[in-house]
Amino acid sequence: MPAPFRPRSGITHLTSQTSSPIRVRFAPSPTGNLHLGGARTALFNFLFTRHHGGVFLLRIEDTDRERSTDEAIAAILDGMRWLDLTWDEGPIYQTSRLERYRQIAMDLLARGHAYRCSCTPDELEERRKEAQAKGLPPRYDGRCRDRQVSPDMPHVIRFRNPPDQTIAFSDLIRGPLSFDGNLLDDLVILRTDGMPTYNFAVVVDDADMKITHVIRGDDHINNTPRQIAIFRALGADIPSFAHLPMIFGSDRTKLSKRHGATSVMAYRDMGYLPHALANYLVRLGWSHKDQEIFSREELIEFFDLDHVGSSPSVFNPEKLLWLNAHYIKNASDPALAPLACELLPPLQDPLPQSSDPEYRAHAMGLLKGRARTLVELAESALPFLDRALTIDPAAREKALGKDSLSILEPLLTALGSLQEWNAETLKNVFTQIGEAQNRKLGDLAQPIRAALTGKTVSPGIFDVLILLGRDVSLARISAALSDVRKNIQIPSPETPPPRKDHP
Repeated sequence: MPAPFRPRSGITHLTSQTSSPIRVRFAPSPTGNLHLGGARTALFNFLFTRHHGGVFLLRIEDTDRERSTDEAIAAILDGMRWLDLTWDEGPIYQTSRLERYRQIAMDLLARGHAYRCSCTPDELEERRKEAQAKGLPPRYDGRCRDRQVSPDMPHVIRFRNPPDQTIAFSDLIRGPLSFDGNLLDDLVILRTDGMPTYNFAVVVDDADMKITHVIRGDDHINNTPRQIAIFRALGADIPSFAHLPMIFGSDRTKLSKRHGATSVMAYRDMGYLPHALANYLVRLGWSHKDQEIFSREELIEFFDLDHVGSSPSVFNPEKLLWLNAHYIKNASDPALAPLACELLPPLQDPLPQSSDPEYRAHAMGLLKGRARTLVELAESALPFLDRALTIDPAAREKALGKDSLSILEPLLTALGSLQEWNAETLKNVFTQIGEAQNRKLGDLAQPIRAALTGKTVSPGIFDVLILLGRDVSLARISAALSDVRKNIQIPSPETPPPRKDHP
């Protein structure tokens, strides 16, 4: 279990040790599920710190009381665990650190880096409209900078943005970036109700937790100069920043629900394997030569920020599906079976062997080569687990028509007379009947396949017969034969067929 973070008292510990190991954090806001963009950010942080032997910290930024929920927190933690992104410290909740934010705000206030502001929301809105009417940026005008606002009246605390400063840093992905500090207004760091704002809490947390590298989405680039200014006021070491490019949908707009599922756990429910999704996400923006498929050990060995591009990546569901099929095909049968069986609907009449783990693993081993998702694998496994069988209409039309009688009848008789039920004896039966009827194995197998599985596609027919066993196989072929006979309209001998010229 990851160790919880315990903040130390005092302010002097804000300055980091230059010899500290690499420390990174993933810091989601619990306002919804863990989405693909957030999962990729978490993955990049995880791989970066594992590659460098550092510390991966999980922080839950839950100060938005109206939108943060326990359900969202649970969904984020579930998504992290499902993707096997194990954190070393945390989860740390910002709401457990409110007194710490107030302490640092008071220190900034005492040292002249912050001031109280009593401007009401209505006043601020009126000034914003006035600025817009004049073509000016809607920023706070600093009206309370030099006023002595009483702590007894309603107020917020604002950061006193230093004048005439240039804020420059070298982004580890985008290269050198520079901002004119005079364009930044005096942002609120503590609201009237005592809650910290995002940019302030993040800096206090990163300084306290000695974060050395901030790896996050490039939608935070505009926050970075504000945060650097606060780092400077605190006298804290400034971490290195790496801003990841966005993930686009097929129309090259920001990935959203209109492009399909965006929640990590939705992909679990659709039958994707966690390592397949992780492998796909890491390739959205990062590359290592021409390699497409990586083990977890390879990702940790090869991952670096030098090969993360600065251009947005396009999410391709078909490529993810292909990758998932590869992982399913190459997964071990015992590991795959319980994952697929979790997605099975309730069995109506379970076959006796269906609860045997070895039997299930063997079934999945035969079926996995054709499955792209665990849902598809579970669906194809149903005929091998449940006595109840539904024959697909397409299979019935294609393979169980009148012509199938001449195949089903002799095969049922010959198979029923077998003393041993194995690949050799089964093959002999099909060979003898095929030679007698001048038919190929595929022609004989089609109606038997439909009778046994209800589908037109399955593993090799001998594998299917052996897996289901003698009793189930004969019962299903007999049932299919009866069904075919019932559906064939044969005129009664007492009633001759009507003449063609009969009106």
